[in-house]
Amino acid sequence: MSIQLRGILAGLLVALSVAGVDAADGDWIDLMPGPNLKGWQRVPIAPDVKLTARNAWKLDETGKVLLCDGVDVKEMLLHDKDLGNGTFHVEWRFRKLKGTPDYNSGVYLRTSPDGMIWHQVQVAHVPKPPHAGDLFGVTQVNGKADKFLVKGRGVSLIKPPGEWNVYDITCDGPKVTVNVNGKLATTWNECQVRKGRVGLQAEFYFIEFKNIKFQAARRRE
Repeated sequence: MSIQLRGILAGLLVALSVAGVDAADGDWIDLMPGPNLKGWQRVPIAPDVKLTARNAWKLDETGKVLLCDGVDVKEMLLHDKDLGNGTFHVEWRFRKLKGTPDYNSGVYLRTSPDGMIWHQVQVAHVPKPPHAGDLFGVTQVNGKADKFLVKGRGVSLIKPPGEWNVYDITCDGPKVTVNVNGKLATTWNECQVRKGRVGLQAEFYFIEFKNIKFQAARRRE
């Protein structure tokens, strides 16, 4: 197969995925928002029921970095398609500020479209838990909503404000693992929610995201 034909097929797979058609298992699918955040939606975080008037999200001039001016904003940005088993890859960095502010944000997986059931991997530089790489949120346990927190060692693996960090979050049935900058940070074996939205969080600080993509798990024979 020629290099040109391979490029055409790869582009077609991405286009089909954005349109809501599953790509082949094992392929990385680009989830970066399109113009006007196409493919994603802003969702309030409970107990809020309305979004702020200001949209904190936009692409940079290259279209390869998602900028989030989260000052005075707390909300989710969720992808508009449910995803199951696979790996969610995202890279992030905070805009470095003077002093030692409690930088805060988050990455979501298996989250309901209305944001009421949510599983968050902490994105933060904070002195108190949950720390970076920890898993927490409101999950479902035997059909009922319940809070949870799973601590890991991500706080020892992240790079300081102003530098890029890499998260790879893998879902395999009830098991969720979080790799921070290439090393295993957190493992949770009891997730009863098997599908949902991936997403990002605005939480009062300026943060950037890039290389947002998903790799569906290969089906077992």
